[in-house]
Amino acid sequence: MTEESTGDVVRGERFSGGPARGFLSSLAGDERIFDADLAVDRAHVVMLAEQGVIDDDEAGEILGALDAVEQAGHGALPDGEDVHEAIEAAVIDSIGAVGGKMHTARSRNDEVATCIRYRLREDVLALVETALELRSALVDVAAEHTETVMPGYTHLQPAQPTTVAHYLLSYASALERDTERLFDAYERVNQSPLGAAAFAGTPFPVDRDRVATLLGFDGVIENSTDASATRDFLIETTGAAATLATTLSGLAEDLIVFSNKGLVALSDAYSSTSSIMPQKKNPDTMELVRASAGDASAGLNGLLTILKGLPRAYNRDLQRAHPKAFEAVDAVTEATEVAAGAVATAEWQEAALEAAADEGFSTATGVADLLAMAGLPFRTAHEIVALAARRAAERTSGEAASQASEQGADYEAVAAAAAEVLDDPLEEYVSPEAVEEALDPVHSVAMRDSFGGPAPDSTEAAIVRARSRLVEARNDLDAYTDAIGAANDLLEDEVTAYV
Repeated sequence: MTEESTGDVVRGERFSGGPARGFLSSLAGDERIFDADLAVDRAHVVMLAEQGVIDDDEAGEILGALDAVEQAGHGALPDGEDVHEAIEAAVIDSIGAVGGKMHTARSRNDEVATCIRYRLREDVLALVETALELRSALVDVAAEHTETVMPGYTHLQPAQPTTVAHYLLSYASALERDTERLFDAYERVNQSPLGAAAFAGTPFPVDRDRVATLLGFDGVIENSTDASATRDFLIETTGAAATLATTLSGLAEDLIVFSNKGLVALSDAYSSTSSIMPQKKNPDTMELVRASAGDASAGLNGLLTILKGLPRAYNRDLQRAHPKAFEAVDAVTEATEVAAGAVATAEWQEAALEAAADEGFSTATGVADLLAMAGLPFRTAHEIVALAARRAAERTSGEAASQASEQGADYEAVAAAAAEVLDDPLEEYVSPEAVEEALDPVHSVAMRDSFGGPAPDSTEAAIVRARSRLVEARNDLDAYTDAIGAANDLLEDEVTAYV
């Protein structure tokens, strides 16, 4: 260490020690943004040289020292309050006082804000990638099961028959919105605060747009105070991740329940057994996926609590903010990847699904719809079918009654109920054959061919549209990834010109 950099590289001898030193340090946790900080340092030094703030030779020395720091790795950094100070100290230790020029015209405030955004954008795109993998798995499996009937539930009670395809596409649709929210968050993350300095700008002739270009940012946050202080992009990103985790949690819960009912079998790769009961096959991975919503919502709540009521510009509270976002995104990315694998490898038990599809008289709504389409007011049709279900249960007692209640009514029960409610016989409105068809789950599903409905033709068309939107989303992801890659290449070329 040179004489000029003795003690704390940021503050010199003042405030360089004391019992709070370790409490203030974020160096260990900053390993995540180590590479980001090096990129930000390089772009800033290149810009300073281009603007004539430092000499080209000085820029070359600093950039060469940064290469050495990168090769040594985060673990070789000297002790410091954070990764930014430690890297600067390492550069000064390597090339002397000239290394201190690296920090000209900036503050750690705009520096750390830039590093967080630089790294977080990569994590957002990684989460988008896993979300697209899950969407793809859902759509692919749906395409195999457009005619596989299954029970649909409300309140966890048999409600109406549907298909495996229609069920899975419902989650694919939700994940489309989750993906859109992540893309929206990415666009606001990918803005550069560098050049804002502490919060009030700088008298040096910096080119903020040039630095943004070298780092692959789409633009610059104009107001210097806002640029250094704001962390709303963390809230937005974590909120999008928490929303995605909530979607995952619902999917995981369904698969757990369906596994319990014998309607789906998860692959052994996504299951486990008991330490004491060898016959058990537990959907443990889905239980952990379900729990990821807790991790994400905790991160979001922690962020909101940290940021609530902070005075404007930088406050040290912000040091505790960004880890919440990173941890939440990590948890949701892992859970999404596992969910995609589980969906892709699960086996839907078609015989069990078909047998369960008409439990609890689930075709009752279809019968009521048939009567309404024949000219009866829907409420009258509803009354007839409800009465038929009740009479079917009353005809038996005990265990048989329970079975009748689950299986529902047949044509005779519907006809008898109609006789009680209507002045005319049921056959005046619909034929026995039409009622029997409506009582069949397969036909009941086929009737529901409205846009977005579960009829095979409708779901096949929906699958085509879902795949088209997947292609569009992948193209958007590729465009963002390519832009970052192009900026990395540009920065590398510019650095090479000095070193």
